[in-house]
Amino acid sequence: ETVETLIRLAENYTSMLFCNAYRNMAAEATTRVQEFFIDVGLFIFGTDISTEKFVNRFFDTLFPVVYNHVINPGLTDISLEYAECLQMVRRDIRPFGNIPKKAIGQMRRSLLPSRTFLQALNLGIEVVNTTDHLHFSKDCSRALLRMQYCSHCQGLTLSKPCMGYCLNVIRGCLANMAEIDLHWQGYIQSLEELSSAMSETYDIEHVLLNFHSLVNDALMQARINGPELSEQVNKVCGPPVRKPPQSPGCSFDQNKDNQGLKMFSRDSEETLANRRKEFISHLRLYKAFYGGLADQLCSNELAAADGLPCWNGEDL
Repeated sequence: ETVETLIRLAENYTSMLFCNAYRNMAAEATTRVQEFFIDVGLFIFGTDISTEKFVNRFFDTLFPVVYNHVINPGLTDISLEYAECLQMVRRDIRPFGNIPKKAIGQMRRSLLPSRTFLQALNLGIEVVNTTDHLHFSKDCSRALLRMQYCSHCQGLTLSKPCMGYCLNVIRGCLANMAEIDLHWQGYIQSLEELSSAMSETYDIEHVLLNFHSLVNDALMQARINGPELSEQVNKVCGPPVRKPPQSPGCSFDQNKDNQGLKMFSRDSEETLANRRKEFISHLRLYKAFYGGLADQLCSNELAAADGLPCWNGEDL
């Protein structure tokens, strides 16, 4: 849910850039922004799409809008066919300089670890759910019965099993759990390493919430190189072919996500990085959970405390 909120906020920041600074093309540009962040969400939540492909698609589809309103503005809009030609030449004439390449690098380095992290959490949930219900063997059931109730035959209804006796029985019953222990510890260590790698420059929060400034740099570059770009486009696509204009304006509601904005304030402790650190620190306490399960059960509820009379399976 926090990741979804983050994606929505990053989309809003980018849309607000167009509404505030490039209002004449905001309606068309925000559609491209929405499509881009849908792709971001699909990638993070496991869809098999390439970061390079959807970043390039964003800049490809944005170029005709920028050309029409910033580089070669006219009284009417460019035709659909002309827009398609502009999309095709975008990578050759590089109107946005090296910004698309920079964006591809940032997205790849930040989104892939987050995607892997979320997939790893789902794996952890599966492991916990699978081990939630134990099926005991007949030998285990007999040993438990003997440990818990055979003392009653001698009238010792209040005495609990001795610690050593309890551990032997419960460890035998949980032998399958002990096999998981090593893998579980490796799993948590991998999560710790992955979490520490998801920080600083390539932290997903930093990259997504600053994407709007990358887009702004791209637009500034296109504006500065406008005359040269116009000349290059004319050589390949010819002079602009125009059609009646669409109604300009900004359809984006800046108040739409104020609640989310408050929840995800940059000053707040509720950042994704802080939540992740807190989660990992909690998880670290359960690193030896499966290996230490017998000790926990015996010391917490099943066995007698040190110094008290206890049942050893035959006598008090």
